[in-house]
Amino acid sequence: MALPDLSRFYIDGSWVEPVSARPFPLIDPATETAFGTLALGDAADVDRAVRAARAAFPAFSETAPAERVALLRRILALFEERFEIFAETIRQEMGSPIGFARKGQAARGPAHLNALIAVMERFAFEEDRGTTRIRREPIGVCGLITPWNWPINQIVVKIAPALAAGCTMVLKPSEYSAVSAMLFAQVLHDAGVPPGVFNLVNGDGPGVGAAIAAHPGIDMVSFTGSTRAGIEIARAAAPTIKRVAQELGGKSANILLEDVDFDQAVRRGVAACCTNSGQSCSIPTRMLVPRARMDEAAAIAAEAAAGFRLGPTADPETDLGPVVNRTQYERVVGLIRTGIAEGARLVAGGPERPDHLDRGFYVRPTIFADVTPDMTIAREEIFGPVLSILAYDSEDDAIAIANGSRYGLAAYVQGRDRDRARAVARRLIGGQVHINYPPPDVHAPFGGYRQSGNGREWGEAGLQEYLETKAMIGFGLD
Repeated sequence: MALPDLSRFYIDGSWVEPVSARPFPLIDPATETAFGTLALGDAADVDRAVRAARAAFPAFSETAPAERVALLRRILALFEERFEIFAETIRQEMGSPIGFARKGQAARGPAHLNALIAVMERFAFEEDRGTTRIRREPIGVCGLITPWNWPINQIVVKIAPALAAGCTMVLKPSEYSAVSAMLFAQVLHDAGVPPGVFNLVNGDGPGVGAAIAAHPGIDMVSFTGSTRAGIEIARAAAPTIKRVAQELGGKSANILLEDVDFDQAVRRGVAACCTNSGQSCSIPTRMLVPRARMDEAAAIAAEAAAGFRLGPTADPETDLGPVVNRTQYERVVGLIRTGIAEGARLVAGGPERPDHLDRGFYVRPTIFADVTPDMTIAREEIFGPVLSILAYDSEDDAIAIANGSRYGLAAYVQGRDRDRARAVARRLIGGQVHINYPPPDVHAPFGGYRQSGNGREWGEAGLQEYLETKAMIGFGLD
């Protein structure tokens, strides 16, 4: 499969020239060298794509669910055939080590497609409740705005349920991970998605994202990104009263109860925090430990952090790659310096570049101990491999600290007494609560409380986001 022409957009079933275009250099974050130039569009390109999606909606919305399942199966088969090129593209565009690009990044595409196919095979688009027929119908034309940190995961958990529901759509992927999105667009084309059902316009937030949010021809916006950007999306969408589903920032707490296997729990917590070089909104970036065990936790965490191998992203032995770009690098390093200045105890890592790497936006896995809830690094989402360890004095104190965030995307609790861990989980504020580092569940609803957003993705919950509910009262009366 050839790489896409980065100067074109996918609109109405064809790769087309933008109405207008601005060049955007694509930089490999591991080498700081350019590997291509992307064309960025504007509101005129969005309008063209929306018109195509609106024209395609009447016919596609009436297709049978079985037809849409067959389409998803073709998409899945083509993705699996092209799996390696997706992994290699993600490695280059966002600096994911090739091992993680395969097992952690690209693998999310088939995982979510398989989950949605299973949901579709049992989902009732119509059902009777007494004499009322409940009918679930596609919401319409959807504007999908995705981030760079989990490129395939995020476009699949938006595009696949939108297709499954019978919606048409316009996608704006992040300009930092647009190549993998364009590869997926080609998969959709080759799988036989009808013209106009799926459209892709590359651009930045102010130029294309804002145009999608405000467009009167779009019925729903699904956005994943920062809380700051989510506020602007909601403002732009408000005048047209469209549905807005958002998955935003997070600052997830990880409570280690005193009965847990401490060595294992701390090490796994460090590994979870460093997943994807810390560039994940739901990872456990605040570790809460009994006050008497702070020094023990700090020592274990520092040893675990020292075990990560940072290096070239093409090397299968590399554990952690760089963060995605210079702006992100400077922000993460700046917050590490803020942690030091505010009095947190640095026990591993720090703001300096790794000694053996003179190029690339690499950040050393960094551990802070003796962090207090008022410190910036305990409140702000850092989006880098940085863990803050906080002390608590009682179970109630731990829960209060964990819930004392403006976010509510995820939370974690570890304890040998499972009933106690479950009881703590019930009290934690978060859209997903992970008990004792469970395996991933792609059917579990994903989304947040508070400033972590609204709506849910993954599995059946993700499908429901793209449906309206119609009650036909008296339908069952003779």
